[in-house]
Amino acid sequence: MLYKYFTEKLLGLQDVNIEKVEEIDNSIHINCRLKRKPHKCPCCGKLTDKVHDYREQPIKDIPAFGKHIFIHLYKRRYRCSCGKRFPENVDFLPRYHRMTNRLSLYIIDKLRNEVSFSSVAREVNLSVSSVIRVFDLVSYAPKELPSAISIDEFKGNTNSETYQCILTDPVNKVVLDILPKRYEHFLTEYFNRFDKSQRDKVQFFVSDMWKPYSNISSVWFKNASQIVDKYHWIRQVIWAFEAVRKQEQKNFSKSHRRYFKKSRQLLLKRFHYLSDEEKQQVNVMLYTSPTLSTAHFYKEDFLKILDCKDRQSAKTAFSDWINSALDCGIPQFKKCANSMLNWLPGILNSFSSAITNGFTEGCNNKIKVLKRNTYGYRNFKRFRNRILHIFSHQMQKQAIV
Repeated sequence: MLYKYFTEKLLGLQDVNIEKVEEIDNSIHINCRLKRKPHKCPCCGKLTDKVHDYREQPIKDIPAFGKHIFIHLYKRRYRCSCGKRFPENVDFLPRYHRMTNRLSLYIIDKLRNEVSFSSVAREVNLSVSSVIRVFDLVSYAPKELPSAISIDEFKGNTNSETYQCILTDPVNKVVLDILPKRYEHFLTEYFNRFDKSQRDKVQFFVSDMWKPYSNISSVWFKNASQIVDKYHWIRQVIWAFEAVRKQEQKNFSKSHRRYFKKSRQLLLKRFHYLSDEEKQQVNVMLYTSPTLSTAHFYKEDFLKILDCKDRQSAKTAFSDWINSALDCGIPQFKKCANSMLNWLPGILNSFSSAITNGFTEGCNNKIKVLKRNTYGYRNFKRFRNRILHIFSHQMQKQAIV
């Protein structure tokens, strides 16, 4: 299809007469004016097409073809018979603004990525404060509680607080909210805002092994099954074994210490996943230290619990391992066994449901990228909106489905 007014179509400006387009250095300047038409007087309501005067208004638009775009709009002021003078209506430009609507939307869309305000400001040829002012128009209200809640903390360093808290829906992959603090009294105040009917709908509460989360779950979500994330209780055993390895290798020569350190992945990997050559290397390392050999046995014995298919078999396997670890004579594994004993109900619930904190941990990684690219945030409200804005596409997908 051929367009007669191809310049207007290319620029996306409707009812505009393009008078001149010129290129100056790294920018394109478009001189235009709106088509003249009658306007309603805001004072008396009568229609008038009498022009009082013209004013040239420079406007910034979205960049195109690798260049900055400036629109020089010759704007009319109309005069009514009642004596009122008023400017003509411009659909693509709000009153008192010096940038187009689509430039504001372009900025907001760019900020869905983990980029800084400064990088977006350089791209659109605006000041950083102008970009921030546009973004501050975006706000997100807390959402209703879903059937499953996942909670975790991340290092945000905002508002004089080291850690902030993230709430997600691990089933539908949606970020629910970002909280400024992770303390129990603050979480109590936050969840108290929701009606009891909403809290009773929550069936699963997923968290790591931090006591305030467990207390919140037992008090405010009585109908929910508390699940301790698998990653967090498995790494307790890995940490215990690593502590033993580091302790034992201090007794070795320098060359042996380096060898053990470089071969730590072989020791951590499940034994039956190793090749024959790797198994031989592990056996040689374990032969040098009876304590490390014992720790390796308990680590391997624990990892066999992961093969359990149901809660009851996992309960039996955990009971046997905890009783054995408490008498193993290795302080690190004794401490680990006590932790497992304290968190056993939540750990066993992870065998009854496939819900984990995986999505939440992935969100935390994305937040770290944002924080690194932007060199951190001092304003928590802006930081919260920025995070929720980045994950807002997931809410849109959920609405479409």
